[in-house]
Amino acid sequence: MASRIKTMTEGKPASLIFAFAMPLMVGNIFQQLYTVVDTMVVGKALGVNALAALGAADWMNWMMLGMIQGITQGFGILMAQEFGAGKYKDLCKTVGSSVILSLLSAVLLLGAGQWMAYPVLELLDTPPEIIGDALLYLRIMYMGIPIVMSYNLFATILRSLGDGRTPLYAMIVAAAVNIILDFLFVLVFDFGIAGAAVATLIAQLVSSLFCIYHIRKIELLAVSPSDFRLQGRRSVRLLILGFPMAFQNAVISVGGMIVQSVVNGFGVIFIAGFTATNKLYGVLEVAATSYGYSMVTYVGQNLGAGRIDRIRKGMKSAVLISLVTSVLIAAVMLIFGKAILSCFISGTPEEVEQTLKIAYYYLSIMSVFLPVLYILHATRSTIQGMGNTLFPMLSGIAEFLMRAVTAIRLPMVVGETGIFYAEIMAWTGADLILVCSYFIVMHGVKKRSLQPHSPCI
Repeated sequence: MASRIKTMTEGKPASLIFAFAMPLMVGNIFQQLYTVVDTMVVGKALGVNALAALGAADWMNWMMLGMIQGITQGFGILMAQEFGAGKYKDLCKTVGSSVILSLLSAVLLLGAGQWMAYPVLELLDTPPEIIGDALLYLRIMYMGIPIVMSYNLFATILRSLGDGRTPLYAMIVAAAVNIILDFLFVLVFDFGIAGAAVATLIAQLVSSLFCIYHIRKIELLAVSPSDFRLQGRRSVRLLILGFPMAFQNAVISVGGMIVQSVVNGFGVIFIAGFTATNKLYGVLEVAATSYGYSMVTYVGQNLGAGRIDRIRKGMKSAVLISLVTSVLIAAVMLIFGKAILSCFISGTPEEVEQTLKIAYYYLSIMSVFLPVLYILHATRSTIQGMGNTLFPMLSGIAEFLMRAVTAIRLPMVVGETGIFYAEIMAWTGADLILVCSYFIVMHGVKKRSLQPHSPCI
């Protein structure tokens, strides 16, 4: 197991970043695979209304997932820095504190999610014919928040130590479980949209257990019972890192809900087409998020080790790799997009034709502007790895404003298709904040490293 732990403070930055990101990318592909299979099974077996119900629940579900990922990724920044600095005792205390804080956060999010699910669906003007299924899906997914939190925390611990392979294997196992259960629960037992939700949670539980099994084998993580307590300064530091990232994702998702509320006014066919493409969103950015995880670990470890020179080199490498990858993915989607989208859509020939036209037009727009999204992830993750979560949070606010204003105003000018540019404007607004912020944060880190007896973390 120790061989899977990897330091990123020595070697060529581009090779390290790409090699670390590859298993994460494959793991994310498997994670997206079972999301896509969920959509295919629901769309094909249950029809356009069920597909639209998934879409109506998308942003509310993503908001909780985004907050969970933000919290755990923030905790992982400190873990990576302590691992890079060789402070293994401190690392164990950080892991213990992160477990307690994650548990408390999961309980709060579960309660908040159940309380707000129906009022928010109503606020978003969800059509009456799909609000019941959307609410049922959210109720079940929110009950599984502790499971989702545990997987994300355990995967973050492993990634912080340079182990990208174990989360990959966990995702492969989870994808297989989810796909089997999707067909079983939805097609055989006829559980409907609830079956898809339960299948996803069981798959997440399997991946969580897989990760914790391997964490217990890591010798340097000899966490003792005394480490599982909240220590003042350490807990504050973790919250300062984690909660701005959670807030950032929450704000982004609120912007997405505003977009969804506008889309809901365009009818079920438009919602279904919009949802079909949104389900490919994760596929479009799968490499971007993987490079992002890689950069958080790479930057965190090098900052902890005092290798400031390597951070700048890593950033340049990450941007170049990201741009090349985004162009390749965009080309694949433009060529094969219609064939992929058709797998999600069923109904009368007229419904299928209309839905596919809407979905492919939206997919084409996102594909053309994909490099903007990839620069966003590379830059944001680099800043976060340096321990600054304030500027990324501000970029999330910029995303919210650009997404919301575009969604509300542009369709009034150019019609329904104006909603498709809300994402593009959100990415652009975030990039403007992040690129400027990178140079500010990098200058501050470099300045501190030149001061005698001044630690970087």
